[in-house]
Amino acid sequence: MSDSAQMLLIGVDGGGTGCRAAIGTLSGGIAARAEGGRANAASDPDLAVENIVMTVKAAAAKANLDESALENAVAHLGLAGVMTAEDSQRIASALPYKSSVVTDDRPTTVTGALGGKDGFLLSVGTGTIVAASNGGSFGYVGGWGFHVADQGSGAWLGRAGLEQVLLCHDGLADHSDLTRALLARFDDDPNAIVSFSMSAKPGDFGALAPVIVTAAEQGDTWAQELMARGADYLLRGLLVLGFQPGNALCLTGGVGPRYARYLPPDALSGQIKSRGTALDGAYYLAKSSLTETRSSTT
Repeated sequence: MSDSAQMLLIGVDGGGTGCRAAIGTLSGGIAARAEGGRANAASDPDLAVENIVMTVKAAAAKANLDESALENAVAHLGLAGVMTAEDSQRIASALPYKSSVVTDDRPTTVTGALGGKDGFLLSVGTGTIVAASNGGSFGYVGGWGFHVADQGSGAWLGRAGLEQVLLCHDGLADHSDLTRALLARFDDDPNAIVSFSMSAKPGDFGALAPVIVTAAEQGDTWAQELMARGADYLLRGLLVLGFQPGNALCLTGGVGPRYARYLPPDALSGQIKSRGTALDGAYYLAKSSLTETRSSTT
């Protein structure tokens, strides 16, 4: 068996809440996985590198591998907070592996969900990813973060819901069960909503999304309008990327699948279930990188 078949592969999925690592070989698949501390490339790149290295070592230990073997590993890392080529290079150069490719977390999310195949992805959780994969190339719409984008996301729904509460409070719209329920969460005090908004993170707004999604499914007018607005954005994003009815489409994330009832039926004619996670996608891309290298040298 060739040395490359036994070369170690590393996949890493990292974000603000933690990182996950998978390790294995080209011939044997994933041998072990491990979880570790946060690894956001923008907020603290040094801590990200430290936590990644520790988590990969933990995965290696689970697989009964000597740490010295990691020096010859091929790695792909999908990290939140990677915005530029300089960000990627800074992280990659600090890692102790033979070859490290660092991207943002979109390619790994898309690859994992679609299993490395062509198709389209709506990954909607706290944030939003609208993406396409075609022959190993990726296309995206949005992804500019909560403050200026992430339409349709859980965070966007939460903020929009509170905006509607205040419009109703000011007499510019009629209250519904949803707006009354959201206001009640703040002791019926609109000033408490304002105070909350001053320091709330995307995840804090996103925590309100389940209330809105459930209210929409129960027929609440304002909740349904918000879901329809989110679905319209998602559909327009898909169309910009070249989506056509019948194409493979995967809806993932805590909110993504709940948009199915608000999308046109023909848009869902090629709907598929998620084939894997962002960590699976990172490992797949590491494997693809090694396979391509082997092909180019033979």
